[in-house]
Amino acid sequence: MSELDHLLDKPEKPRRRWRWWKIAVIGLLLAIVLGGGGAAGILWYFSQDLPSLDPLQNYQPSLVTRVYSDDRQVIGQFFIERRFLKPIQEMPKSLTQAVIATEDTRFFEHPGLDIVGILRAAWTNIRHGGRKVEGASTITQQLARSLFLSAERTFDRKVRELILAYKMELVLTKEQILEMYLNQIYFGQGAYGVAAASQTYFGKELSKLTLAESAFLAGLPKSPSHYSPFKAYDRAKKRQEHVLSRMAEAGFISAADREQAVAEKLNFRRPGSEHLGPYFVEYIRQLLVAKFGEAMVYKGGLEVFTTLNADMQKAAETAVFNGLREVDKRQGWRGPLRTVDLATLEVPAPDPSVKLAEGDIMEGVVTKIAKDHVLVQIGGSTGRLAFDDMAWVTKYLKGKDPTKDAVPVKNIKQLLALGDVIEVGVKKLEKEIVHLRLEQTPLVEGALVAIDPKTGAIRAMVGGYDFARSEYNRAVLARRQPGSSFKPIIYATAMNQGMSPATVVLDAPVVYEQEEEDKTWKPENYGKRFHGIVSLREALIHSHNLATVRLLDKVGIRNVIDFSRTVGIVSPLAADLSLALGSSGVGLTELVSVYGVFANQGMRVEPYAVASVQDSGGRTLDQAAIQPRQVVSRETAYLITNMMEDVIQRGTGMAAKAVIDRPVAGKTGTTNDFTDAWFIGSTPNLATGAWVGFDDRRPLGETESGAHAALPIWISFMKDALKQLPVVPFEIPDGVMFVKVDPSTALLTDQDEQHGTVELFTKGTEPTKSAGSKIDPTEFYKLDQLQDSAPPVPVEP
Repeated sequence: MSELDHLLDKPEKPRRRWRWWKIAVIGLLLAIVLGGGGAAGILWYFSQDLPSLDPLQNYQPSLVTRVYSDDRQVIGQFFIERRFLKPIQEMPKSLTQAVIATEDTRFFEHPGLDIVGILRAAWTNIRHGGRKVEGASTITQQLARSLFLSAERTFDRKVRELILAYKMELVLTKEQILEMYLNQIYFGQGAYGVAAASQTYFGKELSKLTLAESAFLAGLPKSPSHYSPFKAYDRAKKRQEHVLSRMAEAGFISAADREQAVAEKLNFRRPGSEHLGPYFVEYIRQLLVAKFGEAMVYKGGLEVFTTLNADMQKAAETAVFNGLREVDKRQGWRGPLRTVDLATLEVPAPDPSVKLAEGDIMEGVVTKIAKDHVLVQIGGSTGRLAFDDMAWVTKYLKGKDPTKDAVPVKNIKQLLALGDVIEVGVKKLEKEIVHLRLEQTPLVEGALVAIDPKTGAIRAMVGGYDFARSEYNRAVLARRQPGSSFKPIIYATAMNQGMSPATVVLDAPVVYEQEEEDKTWKPENYGKRFHGIVSLREALIHSHNLATVRLLDKVGIRNVIDFSRTVGIVSPLAADLSLALGSSGVGLTELVSVYGVFANQGMRVEPYAVASVQDSGGRTLDQAAIQPRQVVSRETAYLITNMMEDVIQRGTGMAAKAVIDRPVAGKTGTTNDFTDAWFIGSTPNLATGAWVGFDDRRPLGETESGAHAALPIWISFMKDALKQLPVVPFEIPDGVMFVKVDPSTALLTDQDEQHGTVELFTKGTEPTKSAGSKIDPTEFYKLDQLQDSAPPVPVEP
C-alpha cells in the first residue's frame, strides 16, 4: 500500500450500541402512551351510556309519608324507602365528622377518586393476608353507585362509578355531595338516610344525637345487617368504638371525648308493630291513594294530619281487646293449642334481657299437674297456674256453634295433660313465682268507632280484634243487622210527624200477611212476652218489638227510609215491616254518625278522618271543610235523645248508669239468634258505637245480647275517653215543653193527680184534652183492631 493510499485510507467507524436505560425510557414512554390511550379509550367507551347528572340539581329521593294523630304523634308511615329529607345544616357536626372519618377521611381533598386512599387500603389489605378489611371507595363514589348504578361487583360498574364520581365533583359542591349521601344511604331496619336512622334506632330527632350515637350510626352503612345491635350487640359496639378511634385519629375529637363516648350506654329503640290504630291508619291510606295516587303516597313525603285522638284510641283498643276475650271465654274453652313430647322439649336458658310483666300473654307448656295447680314452662321461666285461675272454663267447646257444641265441664283438673301447649297470661309477679291465668285468643270479632258529633271528627277506630290476623275493617266496611239499635230512627220519624214520647202504641201479638210471598210473618218480643198499651218512651226503653212494628206501620215504611237517608244512612234498606227489627245491614260508622245527629241537636256533620294534608315542602294540598247541616229539627233530636237517656237510666242500657256519671243517651241492639250485638250511645260531645259478632255470622251464644256483649266494651271505652271531655248536658230547645199527662192515654191529667207523669212535647203537639175515663186493659184488643184494620204488605223500595 502506498503512502497516499495509506493516507487516504479512512478508519472504520465503530457500531453504535443502545444502552439499557434508553431502552427502558423509550419502553416506559411507549407504555404510557399506549396505556393512556387505552385508558382513554376505555373511559370513552364506558362514558357513552352513563346516566345524565341533571337530576342532581333537583335531588328528590323517595320520601316517607307520615300520618299524625290530633296531637302530632306519628301513628303511621307509608313508604318504599323510609327516608326523611334533611339539609346538612340540621345534621349534628359529630355525625358528619363520624361519617367522614369512617368512610372517606380525605373527602375534602380529592376530586372524587382518592389515589392515596386506594394505596393505603391496598397496603392494609395486604398486611391482613389479602383479606379485604378496608375499602377505597370515596363518599362520592358511594353516592354515584347508590343513585345511578347497581350493587353488582364488576369491572364495568367500577369504571362507570369512577367516571360518575369525577363528573359529580365538577357539578356539585362537597357540601351538596355530603348532604345527598347522608340522606340517601341505607342504615338497616328499613331506614334510609340519617334522619330515619336516628328515629329507627334511638327514637329521636337528629339534633338530639349524642357523639356516641352519631358514631354508632356512622358505622352502619358498611354492613347494616352485620352490625345490627338487635342481632349482634357486641359486634355493633366494637364497630362504634372503631368509628370513635377513626374520629380521634382524624383530629375531630380528643382522646377524652372518645373514652367518654365509648363508656356511654346506647339505649336502642326495639323494632316492633307498636303503631297506634292500624285499622285507622289503613283507612287513611286508602283515602290518600284514592285522592293523590300511590306514587305520591309512597314516595312524596306527605304530612297527613288526622282527627284520631291518641288517648281515646288506646282506650278503644284496650276495650275491644278485653271485651272480646270476655265474650270468647263465655262461649267455652276450645282446648289446648297442641301437645308436645316433654321428653324432647328443649327448655331455653333464662334470658335476663326478657322480663315478664303483668298482663303479658304467651304460649306455655304444661310440665306438671299438682293437687291445686299446674306448672307451665314459658320460655326460660316456669309459671304457676292455679285451678282457680281457670275457673272461667265452665264449658268445653267442641265445635264452632256455642249454642250447640258446648259441653259442661265438671272437673277442671281433667282439662289439661302433660305436654299440652296452652295460652296463659301473667296474673302477678311475686318474688320468684310467676302466677298465671288461663287465656284464649278469641275467634269472635268486634269493632268500635267514636265520633265528635259537633265536628264529625273520628276520634277512635278499631276494626277488629287483631289487624295482623285480619285487615278487614269491620268499623267501616262491614254491613251487619243492627237489630234494635235501628229503632231510634223509627221513633225519631214518629217525633218528626208530630208524635211524642207519650204517644201510646199497642204491644201485642200480630200476624202480617205477605201477599207477594204467600205467607205470614209473626214478629215476637224478646222472651215472647207482650205488654199491652205502652207509650213510645216505654216501648223504646224496653225495646218492645211488637210495639215498634206497629209504629213503623203507622208512620209509614217509606217515610222511615226517607228519614234514614236524611240523617245519614246510606246502606240499602228493606222496604218492609222487618225494618222495625233492624233487619237491613248497616255500617257501624254510619249508624254512629246518625246518633251524632241526635246528640248535636239535629245538625249533621259528615264523619271525616283527615284534617289536612301537606306536601314535603309544607304546602297545603287538602283541608277538611266542616259543613254542619240542620237535617232534623232541634225538638225532634232532643225528644229522641231524651228517650234514649231513659234507656240508660232504667232500660236495656242500665249497666252504663253507675259507671258513666254524666248525661248519656244510647240504645242496645241484638239480632235473631244472637248473631250481632250492638250498643250505640252518646254524650253531647262524643258519639260511640260498639259491635260484636262472627264474620261468618254464626251465633254468639244464647245470652250474648247487645247489653251483655257490646255494652261492656262501650262502657270501658267511654269511661276513659270522657275523662278529657267536659261534662255537659243535652241542651233543651225552646220549642220543647213539659206537660203532665195520663200515661195510658197521653191526654192531660190534673196537676195534682199522683198517677200522672210529666212528658215532653214539641210545642203545638201537646194534648189539649183531659183524660176521661181510664182505658180498661181488657179493651186493648179493640185498639188493636182499630190500628190494624188493613193488614200491610211489603212495599217495594
